[in-house]
Amino acid sequence: MSIDNEISKRRTFAIISHPDAGKTTLTEKLLYFGKVIREAGTVKGKKTGKFAASDWMEIEKKRGISVTSSVMSFPYHDFHVNILDTPGHEDFSEDTYRTLTAVDSVVMIIDSTKGVEPQTIKLFKVCRMRGIPIFTFINKLDREGKDPLELLSEIEEVLGIESYPMNWPVGMGKRFLGIIDREQHTVVQFKGNEQEEIIPADEVEGSEIGSHPTYLETLDELELLEEAGNQFDTDRVKRGELTPVFFGSALANFGVKSFFDVFLQYAVPPQPRRTNQGFISPETEEFSGYIFKIQANMNPAHRDRIAFLRVCSGRFERGMSVQLSRTNKTLKLNQTQVFMAKDRETVDEAFAGDIIGIYDPNVYQIGDTLTAGKEGYQYDELPQFPPEMFKKVRVKNVMKAKQFRKGIEQLVQEGAIQYFRQDSTDDIILGAVGQLQYEVFEYRMRAEYNVEIEFVPMGDRIPRWIGNDKFEKRFFDSRSLLVRDRNDQFAVLFENEFTFRHFSENHKEIQLIDLLQENDYQSYSATDK
Repeated sequence: MSIDNEISKRRTFAIISHPDAGKTTLTEKLLYFGKVIREAGTVKGKKTGKFAASDWMEIEKKRGISVTSSVMSFPYHDFHVNILDTPGHEDFSEDTYRTLTAVDSVVMIIDSTKGVEPQTIKLFKVCRMRGIPIFTFINKLDREGKDPLELLSEIEEVLGIESYPMNWPVGMGKRFLGIIDREQHTVVQFKGNEQEEIIPADEVEGSEIGSHPTYLETLDELELLEEAGNQFDTDRVKRGELTPVFFGSALANFGVKSFFDVFLQYAVPPQPRRTNQGFISPETEEFSGYIFKIQANMNPAHRDRIAFLRVCSGRFERGMSVQLSRTNKTLKLNQTQVFMAKDRETVDEAFAGDIIGIYDPNVYQIGDTLTAGKEGYQYDELPQFPPEMFKKVRVKNVMKAKQFRKGIEQLVQEGAIQYFRQDSTDDIILGAVGQLQYEVFEYRMRAEYNVEIEFVPMGDRIPRWIGNDKFEKRFFDSRSLLVRDRNDQFAVLFENEFTFRHFSENHKEIQLIDLLQENDYQSYSATDK
């Protein structure tokens, strides 16, 4: 089969949501339909011993949360599916933001009982700025929730994107009878216990559901949608201007398969990617890709490091030689794998759109570009985010200093937590977006490196990087702490906004850089390509 045909089969997408909206549960159902698991576990399955396949870390199983992005690849009908399951918790938003650069479409889950929530808004904005097509699954229809018309209005007003419901719920909660499929012109009746019955439109009138008062009320809502709702437009969906909306229940496994089938039909195949030398088409014959994630100790027994690479163009073949653009070094990719969360198998070939894991002998960095042909180009830099919370960290047992340093070095390279060294004392400082990142870091240091650590809180700080080559160190103190980051660049951790403003006004000769303003989230549409 030709490269073009293989690439056209690829569907690479992420699932985003606020915590507890049902993201991991939906992921499990999709894996079940893909026949890669026999039984769908859920995040809530701790007491039964069943765990979500996408939650592979021990801490994820114990806490019932996703704390790292995982990749799952499998064939489904005529497609090859790559799902990137992301952490919903806001403390791990940086990992999620980077993962979103590696996908072509996004599924956004909204809890029907709560509507659009804060973390969903943040993640949606990142997708919108990147022009990623967004599909919406409104979950938990078998519970009492907000009115469906109210939910559509909330999506449009809060998120600023037009919506088109692909199906429409018949009641909800205890009155939930099923959905009306607007595309297939059928009624899918909810029978409970993961059972559903599909009734053609011309047979509904004589059926049990056809005479139910709730169904008749729903017909009035549908008539209103037909007259006043948005028109479906595949081009606007591809540009991220219109979101198709599906209603269902992931836990009850209702409406999930029909959603998945329709989603795969409309989701875009791999798209051109922007580099510092223009866009690279996925059909370009020469292989290229970039690293968006590094994970240490996926196999703790071997202390391995895996770099996750998005294939952007051409065909990858195991054993091929590639060039690392950052260093111009030539590397041979012999140890390559595809994933099902932590389970891996050797992959001999992959195509644009696929996510593969490559063994990292401590040479790769997040954002690195690998090419097998044309030299000198680099895929757009991945976003960096400044930490908000800072803590000093030290090892409890000095005899474990070597393991302590190795653990910090490897976990920091994953990008979820940032490393700083106080210039005057050499104390190690870790910066993070939220408290949960420290808890996961402490757990992994103990579980994976056998090191007990202790933190000394420094509170929230305002970080700014110094753009000058030369400056006077005597101007800094404990309120404006001078540090170096992992790349040995100078930065300042300001105690509060007042300290920052006072320092800026009195030392205008020192250039202070805010990473948030440095990030480039320029959107681009299909017309730019």
